[in-house]
Amino acid sequence: MKMYICEINKKANKFKKRRRLKLISVSALLIATISILSFAPITITKIKFTYPSGWPQPRYNFKTHPLSEEGFQLGRKLFYDPILSKDSTISCSSCHLQATGFTHVDHSLSHGINGSTGSRNSSTIMNLAWNQFFMWDGGVNHIEVLALAPITNQLEMDETMTHVVQKLNSSKFYRQKFQELYNDSVITGQHLLLAITQFIIQLNTFNSKYDKVMRHEIGIEFTQQELNGFKLFRANCASCHIEPLFTNSNFENNGLPIDTSLRDIGRMKITQLKQDSLKFKVPTLRNIQFTQPYMHDGRFKKLSEVIHHYTIEKEISATLSNKLARPIKLNPNEKIDLISFLYTLSDKEFLFNPRFGYPKP
Repeated sequence: MKMYICEINKKANKFKKRRRLKLISVSALLIATISILSFAPITITKIKFTYPSGWPQPRYNFKTHPLSEEGFQLGRKLFYDPILSKDSTISCSSCHLQATGFTHVDHSLSHGINGSTGSRNSSTIMNLAWNQFFMWDGGVNHIEVLALAPITNQLEMDETMTHVVQKLNSSKFYRQKFQELYNDSVITGQHLLLAITQFIIQLNTFNSKYDKVMRHEIGIEFTQQELNGFKLFRANCASCHIEPLFTNSNFENNGLPIDTSLRDIGRMKITQLKQDSLKFKVPTLRNIQFTQPYMHDGRFKKLSEVIHHYTIEKEISATLSNKLARPIKLNPNEKIDLISFLYTLSDKEFLFNPRFGYPKP
């Protein structure tokens, strides 16, 4: 009887062991399956970068980092999220408002956390794929690191990339989105900057009245006043503000007297070359009707003041742009005509396109 009971116990133990091994195998399979499902890359929807026929080829290399709808939406979310600033009060959109050409209009100089004031007027961010240098002094030479400047600037977001990445990795939402896009369970600073680039590089404007006239769209024509202004523009302004981007992307001294409170020497701050003193990047004139205040320090609130500067108050200096050597003479009516043309560069389809606005929850 004792031997019989022992035999039964042995068989029972064997059964339990086999069952335990089977359960372990099933559990391992489930864990592996969940792991694969969690980390497998999703299908990415590629986007083609499009622009009008006749435009120059963009400088940005889209082959290195192809655009995608998922990347655009992640970059859009980050652009509007104050999590990028030290105290989570300032986002990229705080200084780059869509309705005003992705710049600010309520103050001359950019503002940051704790009410701090920057040293320059916020630049517009439109048609950036054609740019080689960024910021007023060209201090950034690649769009993929452009967001790093305001994030780490003590007068703007006053944050570190290390801490930003730490905050993003603490977010289940962002971990999931970065995982889907980059197939990496850990968010990195590089992927953060690439995602923001995916959004801002698609902020392209080319549907203004000017564009439609140039495309010979049916029923779209300049008024006589706009046409007069167009001719005046080409005669006096087009050497720096080259069509169709309305900038030559160079650095020029446009004759502004130096602001004694800011003492901003422009491009020279980066190159340390005397010949770059008081030179600033030529801004695009697209959507200029909405991008006031004007100039690198926001000193002018109206376009009439800008035109007055170029026709009356240029300051002659050693580095003044040779394009401004010839005096620009405009009578009062011609100045109005010129402004009338500049208004045709407004692209309201771009300024109020919900695709570029604050993302829905």
